[in-house]
Amino acid sequence: MLRETVAWRVVDLLTQSLLLHELRHSLGARILLRSSFETVATLIYLNQQMGAVVEGDVSFGDFGEMTSKLLLGSRTNPSGPKSLNIISVLEKCDRVYPGIGALYADLSESAHPSFEGLSFGYSKIDHKEFETHFRNRWGELHAVKHPDQMVLCMETFDREYNLVWPDRTTKLEEWIEANDERLEAEWGAGGGDQTPTAITPPLSGASR
Repeated sequence: MLRETVAWRVVDLLTQSLLLHELRHSLGARILLRSSFETVATLIYLNQQMGAVVEGDVSFGDFGEMTSKLLLGSRTNPSGPKSLNIISVLEKCDRVYPGIGALYADLSESAHPSFEGLSFGYSKIDHKEFETHFRNRWGELHAVKHPDQMVLCMETFDREYNLVWPDRTTKLEEWIEANDERLEAEWGAGGGDQTPTAITPPLSGASR
């Protein structure tokens, strides 16, 4: 579920980001690109956590709780699990893809009404004449690099979706089979809805 919804959201966000970029609406394009990196980060984090279960660094119970937060987490529904902090997720992703955190921070400066989001994005000071000229500067500031940043996002997603996820899922399935009796003993007594279920094997790409 998480892998496929990530795929749909990334394609949707990047499609709209490209359209805005082509229409020279650079601020909106950057904000959507920022959301794209957030979305890819959830898949990177999921893949990291699957590997951590296999390596014995994360318990299966903690893994189940984490996936529930990624799929069902919310900041507005008090009865459900609280969503994960995306900054914390990105910090962990930065260990695999150094620089992704810095790029996200740069995109966030555009998204927020900070110095760049306000003064730098919409004004330029003529120090010689002691004048401030107001205009939309987003295109001149960021348009040239936007396509390359989109490609970076797409390439990262492609690697995590088509290479890392199938490998980690296979290893996790093997780990579950090898530890089936222990997992049944730990989880089976807690009730039917607590029993771990088999993870769906990777599809051949038809679901994309």
